Amino acid sequence: MLDYHSDFRLPDRMETPDGSIRRVGVELEFAVVSARDGAELVYRLFGGTIERQDAHRFKVVDTSLGDFVCELDSQYVHGKGLPGEHSKLDKLLTRFRGRFRELLGDVSSLVVPCEIVCPPVQIDKLHELHGLVGGLRDAGASGTRDNLLYAFGAQLNPELPDHSGAYIASVLKAYVLLSDWLRGVIDVDPTRWLTSFADPFPKAYVRKLLKPDYDTDRDHVIADYLAFNPTRNRELDLLPLFARLEPEKVQSSCDDPLIKPRPTFHYRLPDARLDEENWSVALEWNRWLMVEKLAAQPDLLAAMAKDYLACLDSRSSPDWALKSSEWLLLS
Repeated sequence: MLDYHSDFRLPDRMETPDGSIRRVGVELEFAVVSARDGAELVYRLFGGTIERQDAHRFKVVDTSLGDFVCELDSQYVHGKGLPGEHSKLDKLLTRFRGRFRELLGDVSSLVVPCEIVCPPVQIDKLHELHGLVGGLRDAGASGTRDNLLYAFGAQLNPELPDHSGAYIASVLKAYVLLSDWLRGVIDVDPTRWLTSFADPFPKAYVRKLLKPDYDTDRDHVIADYLAFNPTRNRELDLLPLFARLEPEKVQSSCDDPLIKPRPTFHYRLPDARLDEENWSVALEWNRWLMVEKLAAQPDLLAAMAKDYLACLDSRSSPDWALKSSEWLLLS
C-alpha cells in the first residue's frame, strides 16, 4: 500500500531529452531551526563537508546526493561585492557592514524563514529526502501555520522530459485546469496569498491558453507566457525554464536577477508544513504528478478545457475545484 508520507510515485516519463533520469530540486522554508543547525542535520543524514559562507548561510558539499545550501532566506544579510580593498577606512566599514548584516540576520530569523535548497535529486531517489523533513520536525522546525507571519513555501523543481512547445503547453493547460483543485486539497495558508508569493495565472491568459486551436509552437508559447506573466510570482513559475531555453527573450521581458535559468518547472504552490505529522514532500510530489498525468491525455485535456471555459462563461459559477475532482476520476 502506498504511504503518501514517504512514498514518491514515479511519473510515466522518467527521462530527460538527453536520456538521463529526471531529477527534482526541492526547497524547504521553516523557522526556529537555524541555518547552521539545518546544515548539521544535512551532514548527519547525507555526509559531506559543511562550509560556512557567513553567519546565516552554509553549504554542505559532496554529500551522497550532491550540494545543499542552508541559509536565512534574505538577500540583504548575505552581502556580496562590498568595497573595502583600498583603505583602512574602507576595511573598517566593511567589517561594520558585515557585523551589521550578521546582527540583522539574527533578528530577521524570528520572522524570515530559513531555507534548505536541496540539490537536484533523481526521481527514483527522492524518498531519501523523507528523513530530512522528519529531522527538521524532530528538531522543532516551525511551518507555515505556526505563526501569522510565516508565509513559508515548499517548492519543487522537476526537470522536463521534453522541451517542445507542445509538451510545455500541455503541462500549462493541465496545471491551470487543476489549480483550483490543488489549492483546495493543499488548503493553502492565507498568509501566502497576502504576501503574493504564488499567485494564480490571469484569467485572460487562461482563456487564451485553453482555446482548442492554441498555437503550441515553442516560440509562441514562450511569447504568450512572457506577455501575461512577466513575474516570478506565479504558482507554476516558468521563467527559470524559459531563461534556460531563450535567455534573451526572458531578460527583455523580465529583467529580474533572482531568475535562475534551469531546465525545470518551478512549482511554488505548496505550503511548508514541516511541523505537521500529516505533511510530507512525497504528498506534494504525488499531487504534482496528477498534473503530468492529465497533460499526457490530450483528449481528456481538451474535453476538460472545454468544460472549464464553459464554466467561466456560466452565470451559475460552478465550483471548479469540485468539478476537477470528477474529471480526475476519468483519468
